[in-house]
Amino acid sequence: MSLATSLAAMEAFFAPMISTYGDVWGSLNGLDRSLLIEDFPNGLWKAFTLLNPLAVVCLMVTFLFLYAFLGSILTDDYSFVDRQWSIVPALYSLNFALHPSSAFGPARQDRLLIMSALSVVWAMRLTFNFWRRGGYSGMEDYRWTEIRKRVPHPVLWQIFNLTFIAGFQPILLMLLTLPAWLCRESNAPLNNLDYVATGAFLFFVIMETTADQQQWNFQNAKYAARRQRKTLSGDYARGFLTGGLFRYSRHPNFFAEQCVWLSYYLFSVAATGQWLNYSCIGVALLILLFQTSTSFTEMLTEKRYPLYKEYQKITSRLIPFLPLGRMPEKKD
Repeated sequence: MSLATSLAAMEAFFAPMISTYGDVWGSLNGLDRSLLIEDFPNGLWKAFTLLNPLAVVCLMVTFLFLYAFLGSILTDDYSFVDRQWSIVPALYSLNFALHPSSAFGPARQDRLLIMSALSVVWAMRLTFNFWRRGGYSGMEDYRWTEIRKRVPHPVLWQIFNLTFIAGFQPILLMLLTLPAWLCRESNAPLNNLDYVATGAFLFFVIMETTADQQQWNFQNAKYAARRQRKTLSGDYARGFLTGGLFRYSRHPNFFAEQCVWLSYYLFSVAATGQWLNYSCIGVALLILLFQTSTSFTEMLTEKRYPLYKEYQKITSRLIPFLPLGRMPEKKD
């Protein structure tokens, strides 16, 4: 394929996305500001109904960015986006499904309602897991602390905060829900692929729930045994879980999370008939992000647990697969 052909294919692929965001800008730019000034707060609802639903999401992303960046500057806490991660995608999905604008569809609402219901199930599960681990008690993700040690200069750290922590992550959360926007524009009836996507989404949510629960049970039992000064053996002596779903994948929850959003993307394929459309950019970026974050997490784990390298040799990193051997025993 020649360079000219490749560029033409890229232009054709991204042209609908560029046009969409042009419509978003037009919606924002054409909004009557007097609704917000002269008729506040009643004008807020009218302004909301007049806006393109994607423009509403873009405004929410901007608010989340400002909230996360300014909040981190004022409190020296860099987990503001982490605390919203499990919540805002469901809000975006609900907005696409239920936004009352008559000028911007939806052409059909049944598919959008299914997607919204699934995203709420995902949000409730992930929010609960984050809560019970102390995520809403002001605890900062340990990985930000570790990254900060590697970026000691305060200016460079704030650039990273501005561009990635507070900047990229809210945009990614919006991009993950772009399939719902494409579905809002489609008039295609529900079909077999919608049912496959629904089943796959629920299956991987259950898988992720199971993996998180197994890890939760193991960590609680491990620290309880240590407090009681019991003799440790097996995984408790090694310090990390190698049983259950973790026998087949070192990170089954990470794998399932990526598959959840691949399943969500399938709804856009069902709605458009295109296996590759621009709404794939969100899940593609999520998969790339997981590759980096998984490598960083494993690097930290290797330093903490000497036998983790043996676990890496026999167990698949992400995609579940039969183990290639047995873990050596370690007595405490």
